[in-house]
Amino acid sequence: MVLEQHTPDGIFPPYSNYAHAVEVAAGSRLLFISGLNGFEPDGHTMPADFEGQAELIWNHIETVLADANMALTDLVSLRFYLADAALDPANVDVLKRRLGDHHAARTVVCTGLLEPDWLVEVEAVAAAPAR
Repeated sequence: MVLEQHTPDGIFPPYSNYAHAVEVAAGSRLLFISGLNGFEPDGHTMPADFEGQAELIWNHIETVLADANMALTDLVSLRFYLADAALDPANVDVLKRRLGDHHAARTVVCTGLLEPDWLVEVEAVAAAPAR
C-alpha cells in the first residue's frame, strides 16, 4: 500500500474515518479532485436535501476515482465544506457508510457556499501506486 497513517502519541485519538496524517510513498500517482457539489449529471438540478446532495457527491467522487483507475480506499485527504454546522452528524453518517474502515486526513469547514442551494461541497486527494 502506498498510504501510511500517522497517529502519534500526545494527540487526541482519531475518530470516524479520520487520520491525523497520511503519508504517500514516493513514486505514487496523486489525484486532486476539485470541490464537487450535488449537481445531477445535467449540471442544473440537485437534490434539495443534504443526504441527497452528499450521496450524489460521493457518486461523483467514485466516478472520478474510477476514471483514474482508483477507488475510495485510495483517498488520502478529504475537505468538507458544510453550509451549516448542524449538518455534520449527517455528513459523518454518509462518510462512514461510504468509507467503511478506510481513514483519510479530513477537515470540515462550515461556511457559506457559492450557491444558496448547495448544502455541501467535497474536495479530495487520492494516491495509488505508479502504473
